[in-house]
Amino acid sequence: MEFPWGLDPPSRPCEAATANLRIVSVPFSVLDLAPVAAGSSAADALAGTTAAAQAAERLGYRRFWVAEHHNIPAVASTAPEVLIAHLAARTERIRVGSGGVMLPNHAPLAVAERFGMLEALHPNRIDLGLGRAPGTDQRTALALRATSPHLFEAQLAELRGHLGDGHAGMRAVAGQHTLPEIWMLGSTDGGARIAAELGLPFVFAHHFHPHMTEPALAIYREGFKPSELLDHPRAIVAVAALVGDDDRDALRLALPAGISMLRLRQGRPAPQPSVAEAEALLDTLGPNELAVVDETIRRIVAGSAATVESGLLDLLSRTAADELMITANVADPGQRIRTLEAVAGAFGLVPAQPAGQVPGPS
Repeated sequence: MEFPWGLDPPSRPCEAATANLRIVSVPFSVLDLAPVAAGSSAADALAGTTAAAQAAERLGYRRFWVAEHHNIPAVASTAPEVLIAHLAARTERIRVGSGGVMLPNHAPLAVAERFGMLEALHPNRIDLGLGRAPGTDQRTALALRATSPHLFEAQLAELRGHLGDGHAGMRAVAGQHTLPEIWMLGSTDGGARIAAELGLPFVFAHHFHPHMTEPALAIYREGFKPSELLDHPRAIVAVAALVGDDDRDALRLALPAGISMLRLRQGRPAPQPSVAEAEALLDTLGPNELAVVDETIRRIVAGSAATVESGLLDLLSRTAADELMITANVADPGQRIRTLEAVAGAFGLVPAQPAGQVPGPS
């Protein structure tokens, strides 16, 4: 298949440059958006996310996060704390969390209460990833009563004051003795600076702004100030990945995500089209529209299992990430799980053992 917008299959990094990383083991995690396919429902998407979380646990991923987005027909993950409760109840060991809760949309006390309760119900399994953006358009942000992102640091201080032995004067009762693990999210250097100043672990959205990944991580690591939560920098890099039969098949599978992003930027979001529908739409797009599709797909580490492994090794080499978080933004949960299986196999992930069990002899 020829790609009319000029996209060629990705070239693999030099094997010699990544060979030394084959003996390096870092944890892998998952970010899931509960994507909605055209002709299906949000209930279908949430069932797919549940299946993906259970597969991630079976395969040995460390954590499974869900995002917060609003008024986007292609994304069913609108209330992460509700979805986290559901996923945690249907898994046993994997950490479950938000990637993230968009703090400007919420009262800090409410977030503290919800995540304190989640941690009380599922001890040592809940992550609270926090973002500064509203995760939606301006009109919807107004409907959510979202505050200015410029108030984020004050809101974060208030949130932390409601947890544990905080000083806000009001306690999140369920969170007084059960603290979720707090992470700072970012897709620019702004989040990196906040995480460094406050001594928080940091997650960078490489799948949004790959050109900013290394500069943001450098700012975070160089400016990091030890805190009561963390004595050294700790960084996750979130990366879009998609495994197909071969490189060109993976690029075909990525087309619906490109079309969805184009529609979102044009202000006419819709559920994610099928691959066939996305291919049919290509002939109707102008050069600027094709450029958006092209740019979206280029942010994905897409290809055969070997190509994706090589791309992820290259990313680890460049970023020295403490953990990689894989997101496969395709509506078919089977395709998402296929990518998770391929990555788990390539990097030798080992599922955590339930209490009282040890791995059998190899």
